[in-house]
This record gives sequence, structure tokens and C-alpha cells, in this order.
Amino acid sequence: LITNDKFKSVDHRVLAGRVGPRISAACFFTPSIATTCGPIKELQSDINPPIYRETHTTKYLACYMAKGLDGTSALPHFKL
Repeated sequence: LITNDKFKSVDHRVLAGRVGPRISAACFFTPSIATTCGPIKELQSDINPPIYRETHTTKYLACYMAKGLDGTSALPHFKL
């Protein structure tokens, strides 16, 4: 949503080596509930218009939680 699909996430998968333990690192982004989320203006142009609509964090989180953990993205709900 924020990068307007300029940077895409990969599917999470683990390739563990034969030697040593597997290590996982998590990264979380938690904006204020009052924040409006949408494509970053600096990444938009005439040839790269916004493909997602702006939404409040509360609406994004509600959609994400209602969707459940089925391995699919919540982003299609916010496409223009």
C-alpha cells in the first residue's frame, strides 16, 4: 500500500542450512490509529499513478483482522 507496488514483498519461506540453528527476525510497523495510510506521494508520477486508495489505519487493521491468517494479502481490498 505504502510503496504503491514499487517494492513487493516475497512469500515467507525458510531455507535452513545444515549447520547451526535457524534464526528468524521480525519487523513490525505500527502507525498511530489516527494515521491515514496510502501510497507515498514521492513514489507517484504521471507514469506511476496511485493504485491504492488512502485509508485510515483503523480501517486497514479491521480489514486485515476480518480477512484472517489465510496466507493472502489484504491489499486487493484497497485497490482503486
